[in-house]
Amino acid sequence: MSDLVTGDAVVLGLRPARLPSRALAFTLDLLVYGTGFVLVSVGLTFATASLDDAAQAAVTVASFLLVLVGVPIAVETLSHGRSLGKLACGLRVVRDDGGPVRFRHALVRGAMGVVELLLTFGSVACIASLVSARGRRLGDVFGGTLVIRERVPGAQVMPVPAPPPWLAGRFTGLDLSAVPEGLWLAVRQYLTRMNQLDPQVGAAMAARLADDLVARTGAPAPAGVPAAAYLMAVVHERQSRDAARTFGSPAGLPGAGVPGGGVPGAVPGAVPGAGAVSGAVTGTAGGYVPPVAATLPLPPAPVPPAAPAPVTPSGDEPVRKTGFAPPA
Repeated sequence: MSDLVTGDAVVLGLRPARLPSRALAFTLDLLVYGTGFVLVSVGLTFATASLDDAAQAAVTVASFLLVLVGVPIAVETLSHGRSLGKLACGLRVVRDDGGPVRFRHALVRGAMGVVELLLTFGSVACIASLVSARGRRLGDVFGGTLVIRERVPGAQVMPVPAPPPWLAGRFTGLDLSAVPEGLWLAVRQYLTRMNQLDPQVGAAMAARLADDLVARTGAPAPAGVPAAAYLMAVVHERQSRDAARTFGSPAGLPGAGVPGGGVPGAVPGAVPGAGAVSGAVTGTAGGYVPPVAATLPLPPAPVPPAAPAPVTPSGDEPVRKTGFAPPA
């Protein structure tokens, strides 16, 4: 990895191409340009057969410079540093600051390439590339360029370990707005590689990162909580908040971050709509609502039959003794 600093003070991490890949790319380019030079030379031989020897020699030199020098410079300029061989090998020529090459860079590289590649059969370029820390030949040094690898193997992203279950949800009220991104990156890198570190070194790093987090959040860590577990829980809380801002809930489901599925005052683990049967919740042991019973509506309460209207006896009808004494 080569750290290049641009004019805006931005550090670029580039992978310089080494000698084997550059030699393979040059060989492919040389085969293409050499084949073109042979075809052009044969055509010019028949076209200049009537000329004298001096004229034929001038035409041969001109065709050599045009095909083996001019064409590579034009291709490198128009393709921004990617010739056919470099494209096949996943390489590219860039400036020292990481920007695309221009005509003057390609011209210097092409002019120096005649000496160190064609006239010396690549021996000077190989020696310069082996001596250089970034694998540059003389054309790259004088032209201010660098050949880099465009196709690099993707790094496997290791997930952050989950915090212990007894720490889940204990940092929901923590203020994480003052924690910089550099500290988050350092904590993530430690958590993904803590199993590869020496136990003493890992414990010291965890303690230092935990102290930095405590200083940024302004809230002390819970007593008795290991530093690594504290870091896991805080990172998990931040990921949950990011997921909630993006998807509306930490798990991408509506109301997954609120106990009871987003219903205020609902019982954790109850299905949506269980808050309507609060009477069944009150009498249940432990506050648990069975999923099936929670979704069924309560039957209506039975209505007692209406009492019959009292009959007042008149003077014409005899009073019948029924054994019922009216209330006083």
